[in-house]
Order: sequence, then structure tokens, then C-alpha cells
Amino acid sequence: MCRSKTLTLMVCWHTMKRTTVKLPDELDARLRHEAQRRGTTISDLTREAIEAHLGGGGSGRRRLLAAGAGASGLSDVSEQIEKILRAEVA
Repeated sequence: MCRSKTLTLMVCWHTMKRTTVKLPDELDARLRHEAQRRGTTISDLTREAIEAHLGGGGSGRRRLLAAGAGASGLSDVSEQIEKILRAEVA
């Protein structure tokens, strides 16, 4: 029995605005080098950098930049805090 496969195409249109940004030569060179290194476009890298700087990223939730910054891997820090602080001060 032979089954024919149907190819389903889904087109998704995103509205984007074109913006011109003036960059110093050195920053432009760094941007182009990084895009090439990552194998991405300058536009994608620029959007990623702007989203990281301004927040967002499409998820609608704010990302806490400092979340996990104090992760020590220890599970008893709150119980041992006095001992830990004494060791740091000494």
C-alpha cells in the first residue's frame, strides 16, 4: 500500500521595522566578526544584544540578571552562615 505524503507549509509573518544605527568602525568590525564567529546574521545578533540590554526577549517576563549569582552549591548555608562568615573575616 502506498501512502502519499502531504507537505504542509506554514507561513509566519513578523512585522519588523528597519532601523539605521551609526557605529564607530571598531564596533562595527567587532559586530561583524562576532556574527561570523557565531554563524548568524548581524541583524539577529543586534536584536539579541538589544533584547539582552533592554530586557524582554519575547517571553513577557522580566529576567533577573542576578538570579543564581550567589549559588554556592551548598545546601546548608543558612544553617552555617555564622561559621562561614567567621571563616571569611579571619
